[in-house]
Amino acid sequence: MAQENRSWQWFANIIYIILTVACLAPFVLLLASSLTDETEILKNGYSFFPKVFSTAAYEYLFSGGGSGIFRAYGITIFVTVFGTAAGLFITALLAYPMSRSDYPASKPLAFVVFFTLLFNGGLVPTYLVYTQLFDVKNTVWGLIVPGLLMNGFNVMLMQTFFRTSIPMAIIESASIDGAGEFRIFRSIILRLSTPVLATVGLFQTLVYWNDWMNGTIYINDTKLYGIQNMLNRILSDAQYLASGSFASHASALANTAPLETVKMAIAVIGVVPIMVTYPFFQKYFVKGIALGAVKG
Repeated sequence: MAQENRSWQWFANIIYIILTVACLAPFVLLLASSLTDETEILKNGYSFFPKVFSTAAYEYLFSGGGSGIFRAYGITIFVTVFGTAAGLFITALLAYPMSRSDYPASKPLAFVVFFTLLFNGGLVPTYLVYTQLFDVKNTVWGLIVPGLLMNGFNVMLMQTFFRTSIPMAIIESASIDGAGEFRIFRSIILRLSTPVLATVGLFQTLVYWNDWMNGTIYINDTKLYGIQNMLNRILSDAQYLASGSFASHASALANTAPLETVKMAIAVIGVVPIMVTYPFFQKYFVKGIALGAVKG
């Protein structure tokens, strides 16, 4: 029996190793391609081991001191941190009363949240509300406010966690001791909800970090571009240069633009910060998904 268990463990470990390599291989290829000479890629294709090492793609992206990219990074970091913190707080404020069966409004609130998972107002009404009512056009709030109207899935996930993982007896004991609802929410509910807060926070972080749609819709000033919009603009410029439909001077410049490696470098710049921070949230993420899942 012990030998059978050991054999199964070896088999499972081999499968996990294969899956891990399969997950990491695309990122390794991405990084290697971004550090490969453009001519080498066009001639021999992509390779895990660059035959001709080159940083031309990063030099192209950071040409002019890279101030545009660094500014875009700063805007994205601010939007991601502020938006995630505010979104978490608002989501928890809505999910908590929904989780309390003794609140008369819990069921109507749950219906409203679930309804938003099925229907939305559409792009044009949304644009009119945010630009005319909230006046977020060409402001950094245009990158934050649209994401603060919470994702219904996140609210339902947090509500399920509150209802199934925090004993009602704790809330009743705190109430008997004289704690008000906000004190209970702040000192008990939030402190016992680290897994689901980390899970929902990671979801919202990914949404804010990878968001380019809001920047495209609400931002015209390039100085307010986030990193995704800035990288998209650089890629569009490089593709336009490569098209050759302009004057001879620009055509000569196009020949020096490493288009293929620039694409890889853009992907590296966009994904690396998330890959670096994800391991710090992983244990809470897995636990939060398991505890906050809808129980059958």
